[in-house]
Amino acid sequence: MRREIASSYSDFMKFSLLLMLIGGLFLASCTEDEPPQRVRHRVARYPAEGQTGTSQVQQPFNPNAPAPENAPTTPEGAPPAASTPSAKVAKGDYPYGIPVPGKPHVVESPFSPGKFIDVEGFPPGTEVKDPYTGKIFRVP
Repeated sequence: MRREIASSYSDFMKFSLLLMLIGGLFLASCTEDEPPQRVRHRVARYPAEGQTGTSQVQQPFNPNAPAPENAPTTPEGAPPAASTPSAKVAKGDYPYGIPVPGKPHVVESPFSPGKFIDVEGFPPGTEVKDPYTGKIFRVP
């Protein structure tokens, strides 16, 4: 009879330890872990060399706009001036991004049509890099 009592006591202890282990795991799984928060870093913006804070912003090219009075004219039959591909782009010769209607701070890249780029935080006229082509354009 003692063996039966000792055996049942031993079985009871094993069973209770198993229940406590399962209960502990259940409680541990119920705790809420906060997901890691993503930190958004802003890119540093420095003025270009020789540029002061008060500079006139060049507007994007509009082919339908009338020509200014002081614009140079070329003869109708003359071919356009060809630029050499090895010539480096002079500062200020970068094209402007195309604003997307209804979406502030979003522009379409002049180098990859149909690709939109978020330029929030960049003032107009700032040179930014097209992430799709790696070429530089300006924020309108």
